[in-house]
Parts: sequence; C-alpha cells; structure tokens
Amino acid sequence: MSVLDKREQILIVAEELFGANGFDGTSVRDIAHKAGVNLAMISYYFGSKEKLLEALIEFRAGYAHGILEELNKDESLSPWDKIDRLVDFYVDRILNNLQFHNIMYRESITMRSDEIRDKLIAIKLRNLEQITKIIQDGRQKKLFREVDIPMTVGSMMGTISSYTQAKPYGCMILALGYDTNDETYRSMLAPRLKAHLKQLLRAHLDIRNAEEHK
Repeated sequence: MSVLDKREQILIVAEELFGANGFDGTSVRDIAHKAGVNLAMISYYFGSKEKLLEALIEFRAGYAHGILEELNKDESLSPWDKIDRLVDFYVDRILNNLQFHNIMYRESITMRSDEIRDKLIAIKLRNLEQITKIIQDGRQKKLFREVDIPMTVGSMMGTISSYTQAKPYGCMILALGYDTNDETYRSMLAPRLKAHLKQLLRAHLDIRNAEEHK
C-alpha cells in the first residue's frame, strides 16, 4: 500500500468511526486499530485527532467543490437543468455519505476549534459561490427572479438535513418502521426529497411567479 493509500485509508476509517461514535467517542487508538496502522503513523500524517478531522473535512469537501465547478462550466445545460442536477447531487451525496454529513453537522454546532470552524465556513462559502453563479446565470437569462441566494441554499440544505438527522420522523412520514435499515430508508426518501426540492426551487426561482405578484 502506498503512502497516499495509507493516508486515505486512515481518513476513510476515521470518517466511519467519527460518524458512528462521534469525535469525542473515537480515540486515535481506535482509528489506528481499524485502519491497520500504528499510532505513530497517524501522528506522522496528521499530528493530532483535531488535525485528522480537519484533513477529513477537506478531503471530502474538495470533491463536492470540483463537481460544482464542472456543473457551472457545462454550457450544454440550461440554468434549470443545473438546478435539477444540483438537487440530485446534494441529495445523493448526503444520503450516501451520512457518516460524513453527521460529522459536518455536529461540528457546525459544537465548533470545537477555531481552525475547524474556519474550515467549515470556508467550505460553505466556497460552495455557495458556485451555486450563486448558477442562480445569477439564470437571472441574466431572464429565467430566475431575484432571490436571497444564501437563504435559498440554506432552505434546500435544511430540508435535506431535517430528514437525515431525524430518521425516526422520516420513517413515520414515509410509512416505514423505525427499525428500517439505512439502505431502504435512503431508497425511499431520495426520490421524494428530490421531487419536492425541485418543485420548491422552481416555484421559488421562476421569474414568471414574481411577475404574477407585481
């Protein structure tokens, strides 16, 4: 296994354990044992458990930013197509990476360090910049009305989080048993969540709706 593979393996294991047990409930020794490495290797790559968490956040967030950049550059898609793709991306990414999403959610509340706080805010702002470009393009093309973009994005993310952070409630809404496994829950939730968010954003963004209420 290469140096890069070992570092990535540690990050993947840390994500799994942090997501399942929380940051405070996971020790560096737990991570080392499950990853099949010694404690010194984790110290060498990351320095501390806090720095390991920072590296994990950047590791996962970098992928999302790259997807959003490519979506912005795709001239074959209309602004409406991009909004639909945006919804699909975030719903699939969050539902298929619940452990990482749980970590991000917890850390955004606890703010255990200035470094992690600043990194999380920087990531959110970086992604918001890409989404802003999509919405501004729709406005320039006279398809979207003027809206509060950060609040619009917050509404979308908050709706997704309300079902990922409260699975028993989601199971009740979907008429599922509380003991439903994660895979079944995701498969039932994803299409309904996507359809709702797309409908919501179309009603919210469509310039024709603004003109009707003048």
